[in-house]
Amino acid sequence: MAGGIVVAAEQTGLTHLLDPTKKWYNNRRLITLNAWIVLLLITSCTNGFDGSMMNSLQSLPQWKDYFNHPSPSELGLLNAIQNIGSLAAYPFAPYMSDGIGRRRTVLFGAFIMTLAAVIQAASQSVGMFIGARFLIGFGLTFAANAAPMLVSELSYPPYRAPLTATYNSLWNLGAIVAAWTTFGTYRIVGSTWSWRIPSAMQGLPSLVQICLVWFAPESPRWLVSKGREEQALQTLAYYHADGNINDPLVQYEFNEIKAALDFDRHVAANVGWKSLFSTPGNRKRMRIIIAIAFFSQWSGNGIASYYLNAILTDIDVTNPTIQLLINGILTIWSLFWALVGSALIDRLGRRVLFLSSAIGVLLAWIAQTISFAEFWQHGTPAAAHSLIAFLFLFSAAYGLAFSPLIVVYTVEILPYHLRAKGFTVFNFVISLALIFNQYTNPIALGHLVWKYYIVYCCWIAFEVVFLYLYVVETKNLTLEETAALFDGKEAIDEIAGNGLVAANVKVDGTLEKNGTLDKDMVEK
Repeated sequence: MAGGIVVAAEQTGLTHLLDPTKKWYNNRRLITLNAWIVLLLITSCTNGFDGSMMNSLQSLPQWKDYFNHPSPSELGLLNAIQNIGSLAAYPFAPYMSDGIGRRRTVLFGAFIMTLAAVIQAASQSVGMFIGARFLIGFGLTFAANAAPMLVSELSYPPYRAPLTATYNSLWNLGAIVAAWTTFGTYRIVGSTWSWRIPSAMQGLPSLVQICLVWFAPESPRWLVSKGREEQALQTLAYYHADGNINDPLVQYEFNEIKAALDFDRHVAANVGWKSLFSTPGNRKRMRIIIAIAFFSQWSGNGIASYYLNAILTDIDVTNPTIQLLINGILTIWSLFWALVGSALIDRLGRRVLFLSSAIGVLLAWIAQTISFAEFWQHGTPAAAHSLIAFLFLFSAAYGLAFSPLIVVYTVEILPYHLRAKGFTVFNFVISLALIFNQYTNPIALGHLVWKYYIVYCCWIAFEVVFLYLYVVETKNLTLEETAALFDGKEAIDEIAGNGLVAANVKVDGTLEKNGTLDKDMVEK
């Protein structure tokens, strides 16, 4: 692990304030809060829908005929253009999230994506189709920047990590809808509606958000940052304590937010882009964030997400119905494992899940490489079947951590004043990685075939080593307490001075029991 002060929480400071009998399913206001959170979580479905839809469209004769059978380089552009659109929006998204609020930024992005999906479905030329996909990516950046932060900042404390982890897991839900929709519309013979219907449905999650997000609560942290403390307190009380503003949990959360924001204003006043790399703690954060962003797209999943049909064709699985069926089943399988990872995030911890996932991905990818090589050199049918089986094992291993953890981990290790900008860097890096993948993978697969898999074997092995050395455990810490993992003594002193850090928090192996961190202990 990275050096410096290490803080591992057995409990957070608010654990003893939680009512153990208060479950989301037996409290009306928690049910309402979680319903709003589900509305925000479906933002990720649009992105997942895209990868699966483009994968499926490449198996549709109707789509290939309409666009004159795109070449590998043209396929690269068709797949990458959404992420190019995302890149164009990154300079603006964090300022909107911090300026007009998380909720309105989600609404703005949803409106653009809905309009773009209509244009995509109505496309009369490849240029129109590409332009619509650019707009989808542009709008997605705004919604995807604000939605997970709002989920994390609204959630009832015990459910914060699993719900935020579920955000990226629902990428697979969008993929399921796209895969099975395309599987059904494939049977619309002799009509462009076979690909226009899936193209239109990409805007469905955004349309639902446009209708409902007006009524969702705003982030208490954003409200406090804008001086609207009374509204923030009322929001916390309404959803976390049945309207009681004097509830100890509400007062704890409210005071913790105020103290953290006050620290941001006075101790960490420089909140420009340079501040992401201006301190040792922030450089540690950005090293991890940039790495996991690349890892999330360069672990072989880019091939399975966008070019599954090319792989299946290479192993003589050429029937479009079979290709679409495998894609549809694979999306359901991936969603299951992503939700398992989301449920285990606070039980096993981030570090265990990341390492287990990366090692599983490496072993499954090596097995796929061997199977692919065997089939390509000897034409063994069993090798082709093995490749498909190992693809499912790979998807299970990948879904265990890389689907659910990358967003929640990024959001929770960033302090409030850097959260929007740091999360934008995370998404920017993902888009860069995707664009590279989407241009490179079809060309490399066409020239190297199974030998291209060896490149990923080496890279994934590097990922395992990096994650072992640098991923820091953040299990059961609040957003504010997590700062102590990276910022060290100064941040701990500031928060400790306000009496906000938990009982039962270890600093360099020392356990404090009286409810706040002892400053003499921090000096160690």
